Amino acid sequence: MLTEEPLTKTVAPSTKKVDRILIIGTRGSKLALWQANYIKTKLADIGVNAELKVIKTQGDIVQHLRLDKLEGKGFFTKELEEELLSGGIDLAVHSHKDLPTVHPPGLTIAAVSAREDPSELLIIHKDCVDLKKRLALKHNAIVGTSSNRRKAQLLALRPDLEFDDLRGNVITRIEKLRDENFDAIMLAKAGITRVGVDLSDFHIEELPPVEIIPAPAQGVLAVQIRENDQQLHELLQAINDVDVMDTIAVERKVLNLFDAGCHAPLGCYCRKQEGLYEVWTSKSDSDEEFPDRLYLSATDTEGLAERIASKYDKNRKLPSHIFITRDLSEASYFHRAMAKHGIAVEGRSLIRIFPMINKLDPYILKYVDWIFFGSKNGIENFFKLQPRLSKRTKFAVIGRGSEEMLRQFGYAPDFTGERLGINMEEIAQEFGKIASGTTVLIPRAKDSLETIQQSLTADTKVINLPIYQTRIDTDVSKSNADVLIFTSPSNVEAYFVDNLVDPGQKIICIGRSTGKKIEELGLTYTLPYSPDEIGLAEAVFGLDY
Repeated sequence: MLTEEPLTKTVAPSTKKVDRILIIGTRGSKLALWQANYIKTKLADIGVNAELKVIKTQGDIVQHLRLDKLEGKGFFTKELEEELLSGGIDLAVHSHKDLPTVHPPGLTIAAVSAREDPSELLIIHKDCVDLKKRLALKHNAIVGTSSNRRKAQLLALRPDLEFDDLRGNVITRIEKLRDENFDAIMLAKAGITRVGVDLSDFHIEELPPVEIIPAPAQGVLAVQIRENDQQLHELLQAINDVDVMDTIAVERKVLNLFDAGCHAPLGCYCRKQEGLYEVWTSKSDSDEEFPDRLYLSATDTEGLAERIASKYDKNRKLPSHIFITRDLSEASYFHRAMAKHGIAVEGRSLIRIFPMINKLDPYILKYVDWIFFGSKNGIENFFKLQPRLSKRTKFAVIGRGSEEMLRQFGYAPDFTGERLGINMEEIAQEFGKIASGTTVLIPRAKDSLETIQQSLTADTKVINLPIYQTRIDTDVSKSNADVLIFTSPSNVEAYFVDNLVDPGQKIICIGRSTGKKIEELGLTYTLPYSPDEIGLAEAVFGLDY
């Protein structure tokens, strides 16, 4: 009977040495050979000699079918496992994400590698780039991918995209893009990094794992052995990354609870930062269904995967009506995420924006190295002034929402703070290091907080440029929605001039400064991980009723 792999497994390193040359089983692609040689080198570092044995798998042989059409699970691993069970090899090296969550009787994962960056790369033919579009990809572009998970998440961001199946090893896939069989392809950054492919003739969009959620255990290598080879198991603990084993165990437990294969439309990513486990999950029933996304955090992994799975219970109660202090179109990500569950969205801004200047000094712009935008309003009002910018000017934005707005004016950011987390102080400190010794222009609202300015180094020239001001509405009607979402401190002030929160109404805030306004009222709130529509969708889906 197949058994689920344990959540954690730690064994003290052995002082014993094997008295033979170990045989490592591997697939024959360039990436697979790199992975096997990586483990071979790690073994050599601890005084163990090994050699490689190349084995073809079903996934290598059958190239004319989509991966999700191949029968069974483990079609990149089955032949390796059979060779291991028969004694033809001593250990097999796999991309951990290719492994089913249950092992054949008699086999176990003895060690895992350090985790390569699990980000995704959208590799775009340069003729198909459109910086004004999200993901910098032209309208109706054809994307090559064999992953239902990637397709579902990309469609949620860009419903206009078309898809075609993409098979073959990393090099083959890239050559197919060069031959213009596709407008773009998506591959794991880990594989590109390991193989060392030159992608200088393409436009690259790197999508971090909190934006496009990767496959469970993406970027990790698994070393599989026979379960009864205790001596080898103990020896391999010297190359085992226990922390990685701890976090990917959560991801693979989620995969197991949903009984999903490695090509299901399911993404899960867990990381540990400052003692906190953070987990992002994306799940849909098909590659064309809008995925439900979830963000959860906990101080330990006990029961964490089960908590995640419970949120996807189809009988779980969700809110029926949401109020948000922002105008949203029905085509927006958040609106579509809510519409999937029949949740009504009432969007209306409670503040008015007024420009403060009608012209920019071209002399100032000539010597600016960086322009830092802390909000979408700042971007919109800045470009209304029709600035003449130097080609060397770089752009920094606070998050994905601002990045999307900046792209609408034909520019891509060189720094996106949200990838560092939701702590504005940390974002400011990181940008301060990058911009040290340069000239930074900060278009902003009048009387806005100056968190970024305070974190810049003494040798950094700062140009503060108030370009708009906000005024709150003085007559705001109350909402009876199940959830109230506030997008700025000013909107909080406007709403609570005359209104109170009903019992049972839940509050979500974008940004800590907005949350502080709610705290001043003695109320509790949920803070999304990212201050954008994806973060809001995750927060709503994670609410308990």
